[in-house]
Amino acid sequence: MQSLRSWSIAAPGILWLTALGCTRPAPPPPSTTIQMLAVPKLPLDPSDELWKKTPEYSAALIPQDLVDPRLMQPSTSSLRIRALTEGSHVAFRMEWTDETENNRSTPNEFGDGCAVQMPSKVKPTIPAPQMGEPGRPVQITFWNAAWQAVAEGRGDTLQDLYPRANVDHYPFQAAALKPDSPEQSEMAKRYSPARAAGNPMSRPPGAPVQDLQAEGPGSLSSLPHTTSKGSGRRIEHGWAVVITRELPAGMNEQPQGQVAFAVWDGAHEEVGARKMRTAWIPLVRPEKP
Repeated sequence: MQSLRSWSIAAPGILWLTALGCTRPAPPPPSTTIQMLAVPKLPLDPSDELWKKTPEYSAALIPQDLVDPRLMQPSTSSLRIRALTEGSHVAFRMEWTDETENNRSTPNEFGDGCAVQMPSKVKPTIPAPQMGEPGRPVQITFWNAAWQAVAEGRGDTLQDLYPRANVDHYPFQAAALKPDSPEQSEMAKRYSPARAAGNPMSRPPGAPVQDLQAEGPGSLSSLPHTTSKGSGRRIEHGWAVVITRELPAGMNEQPQGQVAFAVWDGAHEEVGARKMRTAWIPLVRPEKP
């Protein structure tokens, strides 16, 4: 009986100690910054092993509903981001969920896409995240799934976009017009008015990405030369895209800069200003040895 009484007294303490020992430590708080990892060479392939060793940041996306044309119905909820640098350039790996693959751009179809935005110069004061503001420009690198498909070898003619269409005759392909002649080029413009007007977004730039700049909503323009690189791959439930670009002027003199992101879901009819986006996110460079 004495042993039973001793056990009954000790049991609550044993159970309390057992429960205390089984308690799992609380997970660390989510990071509030994107940490760049230093590497000797930046990978362009989203599946490169280096990315597995890189800290991941999960960014919540919000609709662009401040300026017309607005996106009023949210779509993509979050974006997972990793960043590497070799000192002068930065590579961002972006991954998001998108169950539908949209890699065509036609009058009634929109391609999936994503973009990286950074201030043109790193300064103590930050331009507005909505594409900068007058006198305080931002630089944007835009990736488009349709451009990726063309860069990988898919054609960009009417026949390529509509392979099952049965057309008796296209005037600009008439036998009387010599291939690549001025007459044929002039006739082709009638069927591509945006290209005839010189709209740089109407034609694949020859690469999956294009460098742009802006000083506020409605001021977007293309830079004369695209120096950034990009590569996107379809994964099981969405996209994984890598964009590499130069670090903004002054980044190496500051402990951190700022970066923002945007995502377009073609199946949701998102294009131009209709997009999901982030606010500015601190981008921390590696400490110098």
